[in-house]
Amino acid sequence: MPELPEVETVRRGLLPVMEGRVISRATVNRDGLRWPFPAGMAARLSGAQVKTLRRRSKYILADLSTHETLLIHLGMSGRMLISGQMLGAFHHDHPAPQKHDHVVLDMEGGARIIFNDARRFGAMDLFASEQAEHHPLLAALGPEPLGNAFDEPYLIGKLKGRNTPIKSALLDQQIVAGLGNIYVCETLFRARIAPQTKAGALTTDQVASLVPLIREVLAEAIEAGGSSLRDFRQADGELGYFQHSFQVYGREGQPCATPGCQAHVARIVQSGRSSFYCPTCQR
Repeated sequence: MPELPEVETVRRGLLPVMEGRVISRATVNRDGLRWPFPAGMAARLSGAQVKTLRRRSKYILADLSTHETLLIHLGMSGRMLISGQMLGAFHHDHPAPQKHDHVVLDMEGGARIIFNDARRFGAMDLFASEQAEHHPLLAALGPEPLGNAFDEPYLIGKLKGRNTPIKSALLDQQIVAGLGNIYVCETLFRARIAPQTKAGALTTDQVASLVPLIREVLAEAIEAGGSSLRDFRQADGELGYFQHSFQVYGREGQPCATPGCQAHVARIVQSGRSSFYCPTCQR
């Protein structure tokens, strides 16, 4: 599932063709994806101007001139693809309709945005903008890891006394929003902290060190366009490239990236997810 860097990459790709533009026509080709689409979604979107395109955790939010907000969740295989618009030096003609093109947004200026989702685990919702903070998918989210509310004192306070492994704690969306398996593994490697270490057993300095490292890993991933492992594509159809910088994720059995370390990357399963780490560097 796309994590924060992938969703932020898609949002930035959509900005030039969505923010400030009118949705000339919305076409909805099915009743819903993971959940049913809201009633009359096509009619409610058609003619609305996208005032702001923002991200909250792993969700893209389009605030509309109609005082409604469109929520987009990519799910496992969802893609937001642009055609009919100059993207760098290339012009992407509108492609022939595909089987899994579930929602199509024809934008003012000629761009077309297609939400394609083969596995149908993605979602879209449309609700009153003033209720956004109370939406069931958003209400319990913790602070954004790249925002000012996520700082060393906050994380120290949240992890104090917790008996859960640090890997699980950082994946808890109520503690910090948007982090997923890939970037937590990479952060813990840089912090030299084993994923199975109890969160409450970490020193204050260890917890404090996680904040800048989380931001560093996320910033590098966003700069690289995210990570493409299976289905993820940027809005222009290109792959992300951060997977080429992985130091532990997906590298089970390969030599540790730390110079001079003779160990190999190990994998354990925590809460049904694979954790990759160096048993020598991370203790």
